[in-house]
Amino acid sequence: MSKYKCIIFDCDGVLIDSESIAIGVLVNMANALGANLDFKESLIALKGKSLNSCMALISELVGKPLPEDFEKDYRTNTFETFKKEIQPIKGIKEVLKNINLPFCVASSGPENKIRLNLEVTGLLPHFGDKIFSCYAIQKWKPEPDVFLWAAETMGYQPEDCLVIEDSVSGVKAAKAGGFDVFGYTEHDYKNELQALATKTFSNMEELLSIL
Repeated sequence: MSKYKCIIFDCDGVLIDSESIAIGVLVNMANALGANLDFKESLIALKGKSLNSCMALISELVGKPLPEDFEKDYRTNTFETFKKEIQPIKGIKEVLKNINLPFCVASSGPENKIRLNLEVTGLLPHFGDKIFSCYAIQKWKPEPDVFLWAAETMGYQPEDCLVIEDSVSGVKAAKAGGFDVFGYTEHDYKNELQALATKTFSNMEELLSIL
């Protein structure tokens, strides 16, 4: 029997394969302003970062403030691309169908983005209203607030919950809140999670057995 009473999933890179799409859109928009970003390098450097921190980096690279409508345009462009290209992480549907614990999702993205991507990939019925967005509380990873909010709302203490994350900032956020955290390493390009997470796994199909 698992020692955990509740599972808190990150969204991007854990439930849905969205980060390469989102970063691709961001790189194209940044390069149109003269940032000269490389996609592969950006995929590593920007993974798990908040949009605000990414925009600050781009602004620094181009040497001027970003256009006022940059974030709005980014959201529009990514939403349209998500609708066409977004896919669930391989094996996650089987996990969600067979997990025998309460679970929820806690993500840095806006709630409408989380809902859109879960709906397009067929995962939304598994979560219902158990969706927690950093935008709702204006606190972003590596701060632990979104995980603490999720745990409290679900009715559990941090020590009763397990967080599933794929980014350094997410793992640090979970640990800062007193949670155990399993690192999903399929896209851990710099092998950073093993030294930080409670445990790591590289194939989503492994999760049920290691719980």
